[in-house]
Amino acid sequence: MALFFVNGATFATWGVHIPTIKARFALSDAMLSFAMLAVAGGAILAMGPVGRWVARVGSARASMLSGLAYALATIAILAMPSFVLLLPALLMFGMCNAAFDVGMNAQAATVEASRTRPVMSALHGMFSLGGMAGAAFGGLMLSLGVAPLVHAAMMAALTAAVAVVTLPGLLADHPVMPSAAHHREHATRALWLLGLMAFLGLIGEGAMYDWTSVYMRDVAASPADWVSFGYAAFSGGMACGRFGGDWLRARLGDGPTLTASAWMGFAGIVLALLLPVPIAALGGFCLMGLGAANMVPIFFVAASRLPGVAPAEAIARVARFAYVGLLLGPVLIGGAAHLTNLRIGLALVALTMGWIALFGARAARRYLTTPA
Repeated sequence: MALFFVNGATFATWGVHIPTIKARFALSDAMLSFAMLAVAGGAILAMGPVGRWVARVGSARASMLSGLAYALATIAILAMPSFVLLLPALLMFGMCNAAFDVGMNAQAATVEASRTRPVMSALHGMFSLGGMAGAAFGGLMLSLGVAPLVHAAMMAALTAAVAVVTLPGLLADHPVMPSAAHHREHATRALWLLGLMAFLGLIGEGAMYDWTSVYMRDVAASPADWVSFGYAAFSGGMACGRFGGDWLRARLGDGPTLTASAWMGFAGIVLALLLPVPIAALGGFCLMGLGAANMVPIFFVAASRLPGVAPAEAIARVARFAYVGLLLGPVLIGGAAHLTNLRIGLALVALTMGWIALFGARAARRYLTTPA
């Protein structure tokens, strides 16, 4: 759990200092977007090699080594003296984050496979909790006037310490048994389907990160001090959903949980769109968070259990699709909103949730776990 927590907290540190970087280098919004794209681009580029590397060295050792690299990369992005040097530092930060993500999720898959009860959702809940704690701590450091590089060094030290201290308690990965050609073809088809659903699911998640505040201000006409509550409602719903997700998965199985989650996300977005007033929008965004909470944990567990593929490689392939969805979601919705309006743009999220509920979960049922 500690690995997931520090990952979320350290990534939040980057988020807290995006305005710092914009001001330091006097970046326009377009150049700042380019810098943010470097982080996502680094993660997407790294996923293939990272999956093979984690499979080769083992998820336990990979989590430790990538945690140390992630810590150093966090310091680097706030130590760069120029924008030209910042871009490769951000690219490396994204790559290290991808390696840490794959390592800890492969380890989580090993832990879940060794237990009689699911744990993946709660571990992702710790990532969400870490993100909230990291953002709150970052805000405190800013209010106290702590230098950004000092703040980054503090978070890097925490991440490095956790990566080293937790290593002895991590499990050895289960060996990957050789499989027949038709099993490998089966795994390939499954990974494409799981990747597609991860892509669609993360379109909605990315949209919530970037567009909830705009919707609250421009469409729901909320008071100025309510604008940030949209994102908070989504994040709170997601955290609660993840901490309760393993209970649902144990009782219903991953297939029914995925279907119910997608319908909940669909209902939340439809509520926010049909009743564009602050209270209804907040309730809708919270439902969307509850619905989105367990999708990625379910996709990662399903990928990790496919025969003939190392869990790390399978998780990395699904995660690449997820990152692309997270990156493209806000752009697609922004484009649709520009051509029409934001309510129609966010209807794209309802469509993705509806497709997963009606077709995706049913098609993937054979790859998902059933109640114990």
